[in-house]
Amino acid sequence: MEKERIILGIDPGTSIMGYGLIKIVGKEANLIVLGVIDLKKYSDHYTKLKHIFDRVSSLIDEYHPDEMAVEAPFFGKNVQSMLKLGRAQGVAISAALSRSVPIFEYAPRKIKMSITGQGNASKEQVATLLKNLLKIKELPSDLDATDGLAAAMCHFYQSNVAVSSKDFNSWKDFINKNPGRVKK
Repeated sequence: MEKERIILGIDPGTSIMGYGLIKIVGKEANLIVLGVIDLKKYSDHYTKLKHIFDRVSSLIDEYHPDEMAVEAPFFGKNVQSMLKLGRAQGVAISAALSRSVPIFEYAPRKIKMSITGQGNASKEQVATLLKNLLKIKELPSDLDATDGLAAAMCHFYQSNVAVSSKDFNSWKDFINKNPGRVKK
């Protein structure tokens, strides 16, 4: 019997925080749920942080993820925005740690690269590929949800690498050694 695991992906934000949960059975990922935590209605930053902690904790309590993948903050020009984003990420991480869920952090470019093959892909490109990969009927109106899902899928891909790339002589060799990774 193949071991199942659940991965929670988080795209931190101070106005909207995206999340996605996938279930892994063998080498196949299936969507459980994706959505956003809307924080725009809270004017106080500390109230937003409490809401992030409470909502991420409730997602963990409801779905019991085995691991959490979170997008690392990117370097921006506005230091205050970076600080607030880092706090939001830290609170989401704290919620997972309070439930003993292991954390894995990925740079935004790494997440985009793992989904689309391009580190500078747009949110729309990431969402479209995830829609096809996970057979999502309708994309959410807010693409922060698919960004959270992308973090989970990135972790799945990173933790599911069969052998290192230096072990391949050609694409044909890669396909022969990884038949389950080829979509037909």
